[in-house]
Amino acid sequence: MHVSCAVLLLAVQVLGNSSVVLNNVSEEWQIKHRKVYDNQTEIVFRRAVWEKNMQLVLRHNQQASAGKHSFTMGLNHLSDMTAEEVNEKLNGLKLEEPSHFRNVTFKDESGLLTPQSVDWRKNGLVSPVQNQGLCGSCWAFSSLGALEGQMKKRTGVLVPLSPQNLVDCSSSDGNHGCRGGYISKSFSYIIRNRGVDSESFYPYEHQDSKCRYSVKGKAGYCSDLHILPRGDEKTLQAVVASVGPVAVAVNAMLKSFHLYRGGLYNVPNCNPKLINHAVLVVGYGTDGGQDFWLVKNSWGTAWGEKGFIRIARNKNNLCGIASFAVYPTL
Repeated sequence: MHVSCAVLLLAVQVLGNSSVVLNNVSEEWQIKHRKVYDNQTEIVFRRAVWEKNMQLVLRHNQQASAGKHSFTMGLNHLSDMTAEEVNEKLNGLKLEEPSHFRNVTFKDESGLLTPQSVDWRKNGLVSPVQNQGLCGSCWAFSSLGALEGQMKKRTGVLVPLSPQNLVDCSSSDGNHGCRGGYISKSFSYIIRNRGVDSESFYPYEHQDSKCRYSVKGKAGYCSDLHILPRGDEKTLQAVVASVGPVAVAVNAMLKSFHLYRGGLYNVPNCNPKLINHAVLVVGYGTDGGQDFWLVKNSWGTAWGEKGFIRIARNKNNLCGIASFAVYPTL
């Protein structure tokens, strides 16, 4: 049985950076995350990146223990990658041109009484967390997460939909597969195609492939999309409460996001204008007097709180959480 990374990190803290301890931690981490490198040059480079990230995690968590941070960081499957690599390979959200959406309607839900907290996982509107791998397909996971919730409300059955279908088939709508895409153009494809297949019928492959959509596997559809007012967290809250999970864009450029482990992600330098990653708001709440958004990511369950992150809410659109929010209607 392998010792957990948390215990091994503690050993590094207590015993110092002896090569034996570091080697043990590194080896356990590689086994856990099934890391295999091509050659000695890559082994040396990845180890150096990993050690740097580990030191960052230790330093941050010591400060968190002293009350300086509201969240912890940890080693995960991204720990041997630089911030630049994560942003280039995983954060594939293409920025929407607001001018394209002057005529797009949104329902103003701000007049409704909104509940103090919402968690759509409890109502069965949220499918299991998946791992997009080294493919910039976050836009597909985000948009389909919003559609899955609406399909569940309509049919009573939660069916995970196929991001691979979007990766392979929506290039004529303006998406670029693993090289990135747009939340809105995911819905444009589904509307034009009159459907999208289920994940079980059209499984995810972590890479670009040939389009093989079939109406036999169709499990989702929509007729329109609604884009919420830019930067308006109150409207986003009202829509999440009344409609269901909403696809959003966030700034996921920082190391603290890549190595997020748990707690309330409140990083003052998370610029709301620098959005590069698509995720899914599945709820919101308040913890210890701090408002948060409950957000589903597509980096697997080894990341964050079993694949989720709580991002500080009502902090001037922190990380751009409300900068581009979209939901489909059937």
